Amino acid sequence: MSKFKNKTVVITGGTSGIGLATAKQFIAHGAKVIFTSRSQENVEKTEKELGSYAKGIVSDAGSTKDLWNLKSEVSKHTDNVDVLFVNAGFGKFNSLAETTEYEFDSQFNTLVKGGYFTVQQLESMIPDGGTVIFNTSVVTDIAMPGASVYGAAKSAVKYLNKSFANELKDRNIRVNAVSPGPIGTNFFNEAGVPEEQQEQMASQILSQVPMNRFGEAKEIADTVLFLASDESSFITGHEIQIDGGMVQV
Repeated sequence: MSKFKNKTVVITGGTSGIGLATAKQFIAHGAKVIFTSRSQENVEKTEKELGSYAKGIVSDAGSTKDLWNLKSEVSKHTDNVDVLFVNAGFGKFNSLAETTEYEFDSQFNTLVKGGYFTVQQLESMIPDGGTVIFNTSVVTDIAMPGASVYGAAKSAVKYLNKSFANELKDRNIRVNAVSPGPIGTNFFNEAGVPEEQQEQMASQILSQVPMNRFGEAKEIADTVLFLASDESSFITGHEIQIDGGMVQV
């Protein structure tokens, strides 16, 4: 299949989970993928896994220095970015009483500041008619225990999605978001949930999902490809929830 033949896609945070699954899907449909990771080791490993149609860049969305260098690094591999998937991020769950300033700042720096300036830095490389896609979360619609900082940061990203759709409309650049529900990636470990609590937390979450299962990263990737394709040509400023009915039902 060659739906994205001769297209270049940039995916931030592309070495695991949703980012990696999306990279694989774009490559399967003919695209060239440029992805970022904070780790040189992960970049090299993922380049080997994805093959010749992928190129990795060491870049931390939470680092101002890396954000300012992002355009020059991407420009080493392409002159244009047809699709930008702003995916890099993480969440740390903690109570109001125990949340630290570091936990607050690191999540807002990566998700909000990182998302904002990733688009700002690469916007001039996106041709008229290109697409930007954010990764938000169902935590913007459901108040989950311990997710106050993560949810607030993702809610800011949700607003950026609408604001940028309005700001970039004159260039016919469509801006949309995918909002994943519980996905079977390494989320619990990255969120700092102790192993002994993960099973209980998983059961609690599944009790809220009408489809009674965790989603798969590929299901998010397929939705990203839809939003990047001509099939969604009349959709902008929208957020698609892929959550097994968690929010709607």
